[in-house]
Amino acid sequence: MKKTIQITIVLLFSSLTILGQTKETKKADTYFENLSYASAAVAYKKLAKQNPTEHILKRLGDSYYFNVKMQEASNAYEQLFNKYPNQNAEHIFRYAQTLRATGNFDDSDTWMKKFHQENKNDSRGINFTNPEAKLNELRNGKPNYTVTNLRSINTVNSDFGVTDYGNTIIFSSPRKNSVFVKRNHTRNNKNFLDIYKVIKDKISSTASANSNVKPMFTDEINSKYHESSVAFSPDRQTMYFTRNNYVKGNYKTDSDGYNNLKILRAEWVYNEWTNIVELPFNSDQYSIGHPSVSKDGTKLYFTSDMPGGIGATDIYVTTINTDGTFGDIQNLGPTVNTEGREMFPFISDEDVLYFSSDGHFGIGALDVFATKKEKGEYKTPVNLKAPINSPLDDFAFSINPIDRTGYLSSNREGGVGDDDIYAVVELAKPEVIEIKPPCMQVVSGVVKDKKLQHILPGAKLVLKDAKGIVVKEVFADANATFTFTLPCNQQYTLNATKEYYKPDTASFVTTENKELELDLDFALDIISDFAYNERGELIIKIEPIYFDYNKSNIRPDAAIELNQIVSIMKKYPKLVIRSSSHTDARGKASYNEALSDRRAQSSVAYIVEKGINADRISGKGFGETRLVNNCVDNDNHTNRVKCTNDQHQANRRTEFVIVKM
Repeated sequence: MKKTIQITIVLLFSSLTILGQTKETKKADTYFENLSYASAAVAYKKLAKQNPTEHILKRLGDSYYFNVKMQEASNAYEQLFNKYPNQNAEHIFRYAQTLRATGNFDDSDTWMKKFHQENKNDSRGINFTNPEAKLNELRNGKPNYTVTNLRSINTVNSDFGVTDYGNTIIFSSPRKNSVFVKRNHTRNNKNFLDIYKVIKDKISSTASANSNVKPMFTDEINSKYHESSVAFSPDRQTMYFTRNNYVKGNYKTDSDGYNNLKILRAEWVYNEWTNIVELPFNSDQYSIGHPSVSKDGTKLYFTSDMPGGIGATDIYVTTINTDGTFGDIQNLGPTVNTEGREMFPFISDEDVLYFSSDGHFGIGALDVFATKKEKGEYKTPVNLKAPINSPLDDFAFSINPIDRTGYLSSNREGGVGDDDIYAVVELAKPEVIEIKPPCMQVVSGVVKDKKLQHILPGAKLVLKDAKGIVVKEVFADANATFTFTLPCNQQYTLNATKEYYKPDTASFVTTENKELELDLDFALDIISDFAYNERGELIIKIEPIYFDYNKSNIRPDAAIELNQIVSIMKKYPKLVIRSSSHTDARGKASYNEALSDRRAQSSVAYIVEKGINADRISGKGFGETRLVNNCVDNDNHTNRVKCTNDQHQANRRTEFVIVKM
């Protein structure tokens, strides 16, 4: 009896412990899924001490990784791989990156080779295992720049992203706070970013930071959320800057509840920044930020995680037209962008594009690279090496072509705070280390509707290698185009799918001709539930819905077909349709229009009565319509054949046009 009681107590205690852990795990998961990585890390760390499950260790490492706490992330990933060695390729890459960021270069190379073996087509693995890439030359070669910490403006917070503005510099920092309003960003429990300015003559590399003497750049721009990464037109009358999706007092999120970033534009009018508007290609569903304007003011470069890109974040460019509108959005392509993160573009007055990346071969997490277009194509990016680059994140690089001075942001060891601003001076004869790229080939195409050749944005593309293993999945962009960068001399299969359409598949083999682009254009057939009418409209495919002469009631044969409409709409819950009804031409035109409207509304009422939401169907009458044998419906036309009763019936019909899919 005593033993039974002891066992019961042990089991009860264990159950309570498990229930407590489950509750705490859900709380930690909520932090993580809301991007509150600082709070998530604290919660997961506590859970890992009690019960280090695979889920908890993975999330603990990711919480530190996404918050750029690389030593802590490396420790968590080490524990994860020791206890649960079979992890996905992306976590192998993250572990390799944290080892690199903490100076464990040999171990990092070992894990990067494992990543490459797991995902042979990922350009990051190809770049980091490229035998032409020499880490020692990047770390210990002759320096091209001097780098100095500007301690007079750096704080314990994150100070970054300098823009040169006459006799001042503009940068971002989360230093403002108020006893009345607590403005903390949940990702890292730091204050939200604002834009500040400092006179250049007051900048020092030795003085301690004093945030009280650093005024905000302008109250018109700074809001209660993030602002950062400022760029100006050549005449400095137009400013572009990054802000959370908070425009004119409206705070918006995407379908998952995340508040993304947008680029806003402001104009300098009567000594103040006004006319603040978001750019037309922003979206609530993804982020756009880090603007940079070309010397002539005709190009805007930026970073985005919009669908259809190559990696986590890509660099894009658009034309700034003279009337203030913008051209098409263009991805800079696979020479610049990888499956990783490309961000913080800066286009110099010499048209050299500087950017940060963790997908090209480098010293640490984010390294700074440079490239330039020649004959319309970007050259292989060049790593700016040490001391510009370090084992941790180095980003927001800029350079003045006249005095060859500039700025860099970094969270490297020895700084004042989370991210610091550094002064950069280019040396007289910079030494360029250009890494010979591995043999790669660009594969691109367009997805269209087979019958009408309409483009199909958002189509899903699944790429498989010769063994049938999925290499990558992407979605066609707004122009229905897609691009892959793949190793030479490999065989692949590519499958294109889109809701309401039959899939299409193509097989191909890459070659060693790096300039060749394989045009893989897909033509998808509409599925059997749908068809096209004679006007090219997409309709639900059923037998014709007919009405009696001068009647609008639903006949038994029509009810059978309308029931099929109901079934199809339940099958495709996002479908929105229009009931389009017609008459013969034996009555007056005004009467026929009213009759056809009644017929359309009868169809709508029947379908709604069967359980379809009224918002998904509308009705419209189109009056008289002649379709059969070019016959006529009254005696006023003597030069054509008079309609038979069957032909009259064919003209008294209703079809269901797809309004929204």
